[in-house]
Amino acid sequence: MKTRTNLFFILLSIYVVLQFLWWGYHLIDLSQRIELNSAISERRVLMILGEGAVFFALLIYGIWRIRKSIQKDIRLSLRQTNFILSITHELKTPLASIKILVQTLLKHDLNAEKRNELLKKALEENTRLELMIENILQAANLENKSLKPEKSLFIFSAFCQEIIDRYHKTHGTPFIKLQLAEDAELNADRFMMEVIIINLLENAIKYAGIDSNIVIYCRHENNAFIFGVKDNGPGIHVAQREPIFNKFYRIGNEETRTQKGSGLGLYLVKQFTELHKGKISCLENQPAGADFQITLHT
Repeated sequence: MKTRTNLFFILLSIYVVLQFLWWGYHLIDLSQRIELNSAISERRVLMILGEGAVFFALLIYGIWRIRKSIQKDIRLSLRQTNFILSITHELKTPLASIKILVQTLLKHDLNAEKRNELLKKALEENTRLELMIENILQAANLENKSLKPEKSLFIFSAFCQEIIDRYHKTHGTPFIKLQLAEDAELNADRFMMEVIIINLLENAIKYAGIDSNIVIYCRHENNAFIFGVKDNGPGIHVAQREPIFNKFYRIGNEETRTQKGSGLGLYLVKQFTELHKGKISCLENQPAGADFQITLHT
């Protein structure tokens, strides 16, 4: 349980002990006086009943708070267990794939086209492994509260184009579009913005696919810099638009899920956005799909 819950539980326990001692004293005293002064006895009975009602209300509230905290800890523990199980598999999968691809290259005399195809797949698996490890490290840094934005001014369009070029080179086809002004400038932590964009792109590729019209956009609106990633995929159900930003949360059942991931990508996106005093929203795209929109106040 958290520190605040422990403190509340200790204070509640002390209050229970003191109240029982206090009530016991009054009950003993009341029993001795009950025949001597009925008016005094009645007032004391009312006082005891009043204090009993307050104690009962606080006790019920305390039990509810403790139960709620325990349920929250259980859910977090379950997500952590699922995370450990899934991330173990996720880390082993690209390593095994890279090993098989390299062994194939070493054992067989392949033509240049086939060799390049295998090297491309190995590079994709290596990139996926790097992203997972980076997300785990950044999540750990967030837990230690050791991350702070180091802001600098940069051209957002050129910054996004560099990221897009890497994806197009890896996948061998241009599938990400830009909808932003060429001179759009952003004053933010460049590394954190890169983590945000990459994780939003990975999320769109994973759930919507590269043929889902993935778009990176940005615009100035009043005193805010708004940007995001949208696609024309299946979208996200309304009930899941808030929990998807929770640590370790992944859509679907752990036992039947086929999508890869650690449940840290969107969590990092939200945390890095909030470190910039910004807000992230999961919206519906038109005519279909998801739109992850980030608002930073300038």
